[in-house]
Amino acid sequence: MDGVNTVELAIFVAFFVLVTVVGFAAARWRRAENLMHLDEWGLGGRSFGSWITWFLIGGDIYTAYTFVAVPALVFGAGAAGFFAVPYTVIVYPLIFLVVIRLWSVSHVRGFVTPADFVRSRFDSSTLALLVAITGIVATMPYIALQLVGIEAVLETMGVTGQWPIIVAFVILALYTYSSGLRAPALIAFVKDILIYLTIIVAVIVIPAELGGWGAIFGAADEKFTAAGSGGVLLPQAGQLQYATLALGSALALFLYPHSITGVLAAKNRDVLKRNMSALPVYSLALGFIALLGYMAIAAGTTPVGTDGNTIVPRLFQDMFPSWFAGVAFAAVGIGALVPAAIMSIAAANLFTRNIYKEYLKKDATPENEAKVAKIASLVVKLGAVAAIVFIDPQFSIDLQLIGGVIILQTLPSVAIGLYTRWLHRGALIAGWVVGMAAGMLMLYNVPRLGPGGVVLREHWGGSAFSLGKLGFDTKYTIYAGFLSLLVNLVVTIAGTFVLRAMKVADGVDGTAETDYTAEREDPTVRDLPDPLESVPPGAAGGASVRG
Repeated sequence: MDGVNTVELAIFVAFFVLVTVVGFAAARWRRAENLMHLDEWGLGGRSFGSWITWFLIGGDIYTAYTFVAVPALVFGAGAAGFFAVPYTVIVYPLIFLVVIRLWSVSHVRGFVTPADFVRSRFDSSTLALLVAITGIVATMPYIALQLVGIEAVLETMGVTGQWPIIVAFVILALYTYSSGLRAPALIAFVKDILIYLTIIVAVIVIPAELGGWGAIFGAADEKFTAAGSGGVLLPQAGQLQYATLALGSALALFLYPHSITGVLAAKNRDVLKRNMSALPVYSLALGFIALLGYMAIAAGTTPVGTDGNTIVPRLFQDMFPSWFAGVAFAAVGIGALVPAAIMSIAAANLFTRNIYKEYLKKDATPENEAKVAKIASLVVKLGAVAAIVFIDPQFSIDLQLIGGVIILQTLPSVAIGLYTRWLHRGALIAGWVVGMAAGMLMLYNVPRLGPGGVVLREHWGGSAFSLGKLGFDTKYTIYAGFLSLLVNLVVTIAGTFVLRAMKVADGVDGTAETDYTAEREDPTVRDLPDPLESVPPGAAGGASVRG
C-alpha cells in the first residue's frame, strides 16, 4: 500500500482485533441469566464495583476527541485550550452532590435514564420527552466526534477513504448489540492502560528530545507572541469566556446520558464516592495531554494537510519509532470505541424507555424494551457514521459545542430536581423552551474567525458569544451555554412563582424523600432485575423489593 506505514498499521489492527475479541467475550463476563432486560444489557446488571466503574466512567469522559482535539486547540490557540483542565477538576465536587442521590432514587424506583427520573419526580410525560430528546440530540454529534480521532490516526498512517471507519463501527455495533454495557466496560481496561502508557512515555521522552520544558514553553511563547496574542498567557479579553466555558462544561458533563449510564451501573453509593474522589487523577493526565500541543510547536510538527486534528498523531510519528507510534495510535482508536459504545447504549435507553414505551407501546415487556434498545443502538451508530461521511468533520466539531448548550437546558429538571420539587413542571418546560431558543440564537450569531480576525463563516462559528451583541461596550465574550442556562433559570423561577400563585396543578411526586439516601442494603433498593416484571418506571411500587 503506497504511503501507508505498515508497522504502525499492523500494531493498530492487532490491538483492534484484541478489543473486538474482548467485546464479544464480554457477553459471558458476569453472565446474567437473561440479557434481554435494560438493567442487564443497558446497565451491566447495576453491579459494577470500584475498579470497573473507575475505568468505565473514565473511558466514558476522556475520549479520543479529548486526546486529539485538546492538544490541537492548545497548538492553535494557546492557553485557551487549557480550559479542559480546570473544568475536569471542579466537575467532581459538583457532581458528587448529584450522582449519589440519582443512584439511590434510580435503584429504588428502577430508573434507567434521567428522563425516567424526571417523569416520576414531576409527573410530566412532556417534560420527560423533552429531556429524552435533548439527551439523544446532544449525544449524536458526540458519537460522531469519536470518529474524528480515528480519522486523524488513519490519515496520519496514510490510510485514506471512509471504509476503515465504517468497518470499525460495524464491528463496534455488533459486539455492543451482543454484549451491551459489559463490552465497553471490559474494553475500557485496555484503553486506559494504553493511554496511560502513551502519556507517561510522551512526557518523559519528548521533552528530553526537545531540550526540556523550558525550550518547549519558550517556543510556544515565541509563536503566540508573534501572533499578537500575548504569549502563553491568556489575554484579558478571553478570561470571562475561559471561566464560563470551564464552569458550563463542568455543569454539562454529567448531564449527558452516557455519563449517567456509567453512574447507574455502579453497585452501590460507596463505589461512586470512591470514584468521585479518585477520578481527578485523570485531570492530571489531561494536563499532560494538553501540553502535547506545546510540544508539537517546539518540535516543528505540522498537521497532515489542513487537518489540525492530526497534530498529535504526527507528533507521535515524528518522535517515536513506528512500533510505539502504532501503540499510541491504538490508544487513540480504542479511546474512541469505548465512549462511542456507551453513548449509543445511553441514547438507545432514552429512546426505548421515554419514547417507545411512553408513547408507542405502553405495555412493552422488559424483553421488548431490550430488543428495541439493541436496534436503536445500531441506528444511532449508523447516524454517527453518516455524519462523519457526509458532513465536513470541522462542522461536526462545531456541533459538539451546540451539544453542550443543548444538554445544559436539562440542569433545572435533572440536577436541581434531585434536591427540590419546588420548581413547577410548567415553568421547567417554559424555561427549557426559552433557554434552548436563546442558546441556538446565540450560537447562530457567532462567526468563525480566521487569522487576523478575518470572518471565515458568518454563523455557527463556535460558542464564544460577544457581549457587544447585547449592547455592552466591550470586547469580552461569554460561553453561550452558560448564558442560555441563566436565561432558562430566570424563566423557570419566575414561571414557578406565577404558576404557584395561580394554583396551577403540579402533579404528584412519584418518589419519596427516603429514596434519595437509600443504600444498597436498604430493603427498598432493587436487587437483580426480574425479566418477568414489567412495571412502568416511577409507578407506585415500581421497585422490585426482594429483601
